Amino acid sequence: MVREVAESCVDSLLTEMVASYCNRFYANKPELAARRIEAIGYQVGHQLSERYTMERPRFSDHLEAIKFICKDFWTELFKKQIDNLKTNHRGTFVLQDNKFPWLERISIDPSTDKVNSAEDDSLTTAENKAASTISMHLYYPCGIIRGALSNLGITCAVTADISNLPACSFVKGLLRNLLVRMQTVWRLR
Repeated sequence: MVREVAESCVDSLLTEMVASYCNRFYANKPELAARRIEAIGYQVGHQLSERYTMERPRFSDHLEAIKFICKDFWTELFKKQIDNLKTNHRGTFVLQDNKFPWLERISIDPSTDKVNSAEDDSLTTAENKAASTISMHLYYPCGIIRGALSNLGITCAVTADISNLPACSFVKGLLRNLLVRMQTVWRLR
């Protein structure tokens, strides 16, 4: 029996989790909020990877595990594969998702921005707030990727690049000289 959750429920859960950690629990410590959100994603990714690989043999190398993440794992999560996978053949992988679903519906409430005397300053402030909010939303999927790879025996770091929204790149870097860069942009280090 396949269990599924409505996308709107996942979107709402992610939005509320980020808001709770950033505005209530760790309002004055954004780096602590980011670490906690990423840790929750790590647990989710680890458990999902365990479920999705239960009936498979162990992967023989890192490239097979990364391909599994790009094809099968991503398809289970988002009903589509990663759009592009790049590597420098020295341990860095970039996974690119050109329409990352969790970024497509994010909106920033402009009424919460402070009004500055200069219009340029308020625009810069609004852009910084938007980038900060979006980056906080990306700690969760970075944690999911890191947790899934950890379950597959790959210790890594993952970062995200949002320079071209709603595209996102995840960069994955494996510890011990293997760096994976995922692009939605997801970066693993």
